[in-house]
Amino acid sequence: MMFEMLYSKIHRATVTDANLNYVGSITIDKDLIEAAKLKIGQKVDVLNINNGERISTYVIEGERGSGVVCLNGAAARRAAIGDKIIIVAYVMIDEKELPDFKPAVILVDDANGIIKKEEYL
Repeated sequence: MMFEMLYSKIHRATVTDANLNYVGSITIDKDLIEAAKLKIGQKVDVLNINNGERISTYVIEGERGSGVVCLNGAAARRAAIGDKIIIVAYVMIDEKELPDFKPAVILVDDANGIIKKEEYL
């Protein structure tokens, strides 16, 4: 049996830009992508803490160390610069893999710098 489980999340990231004229996606600082074990093009859900919006999009790589978290295209209408968001990815896991599986959780400061990396559950 397969279960859809939390794979990773970037918790309380700050939206640094919203680019309506881009094709789509969310641009994320490469340091955050690597810390959260995300892949370029991977589907993620973006949960806006400020307004309750929830959208699905995909990851594109932003400049390493820039702190960029930019919603692009139609997603840009769902957040304002300065909003706090949670970026969440899921994975399908076989039941026998569950006991050893640990999702990555990345806690960030107001400039999207990594405060803490943890694995839990």
